[in-house]
Amino acid sequence: MEDRLRLFLAETTFYNEMVLSSLLPEGVWRALPHFFQTWLRNYIGGTLIYFLSGFLWCFYIYYWRRNVYLPKDSIPSTSAMLLQISVAMKAMPWYSALPTISEYMIENGLTQCFPRIIDVGWVAYFLYIIIYLVIAEFGIYWMHRELHDIKPLYKYLHATHHIYNKQNTLSPFAGLAFHPLDGILQAVPHVIALFLVPTHFTTHIALLFLEAIWTANIHDCIHGKLWPVMGAGYHTIHHTTYRHNYGHYTIWMDWMFGTLRDPLNDAEKKM
Repeated sequence: MEDRLRLFLAETTFYNEMVLSSLLPEGVWRALPHFFQTWLRNYIGGTLIYFLSGFLWCFYIYYWRRNVYLPKDSIPSTSAMLLQISVAMKAMPWYSALPTISEYMIENGLTQCFPRIIDVGWVAYFLYIIIYLVIAEFGIYWMHRELHDIKPLYKYLHATHHIYNKQNTLSPFAGLAFHPLDGILQAVPHVIALFLVPTHFTTHIALLFLEAIWTANIHDCIHGKLWPVMGAGYHTIHHTTYRHNYGHYTIWMDWMFGTLRDPLNDAEKKM
């Protein structure tokens, strides 16, 4: 057990030093306690991923391939995207607390995480990842659905995100434009899974940060038609009807619980 915990601590320390020493003077971060170094690394990493994924994808779909994927009247205004960035940046310090707390629990042996894939073998690793993703998908679906169904949660938390309810108000930058507590609640199933299934530490961290890229993608209003992926076509319907397509990576939970609405069927009805 102690050897495993030392491996976790060594890995987080390596990540902290790699990111912080590359971007900040050593005197700024070296004296901070390990927990706050980890938070600072997650904050910087989350911010960089948000802006890189957002700017690159917006440049591609709104400028480089302008009018190829979206009609001109569906492209959000610069002011709308700046508002989304402002909301996301106010929440980012709080978002960064979740992976920091999950790493603290892992380092202290409170979860079922393991440090190396060779500890369980490749077959078990992939099986555990599948179970982890099913737990996360189930949890995110119901967390998202209850944020709509429980009126105070919607009014005081989730409504912040749903002011973006038309194609010309949605953009990749809307992906993290939540009330801070709303964004944290929707990511909590990733942490709950750590207590239920053995999880590779680095994979868990990677999946948490993948959320930032994925949420940018599903807010671009472009239907990717990649079944059974819950892409932007499905998620745009969620933003316009409020009552469908609560799922995250796939359509399975919406299909199982009767909330699925297919963008292709919607398109056929409009013709």
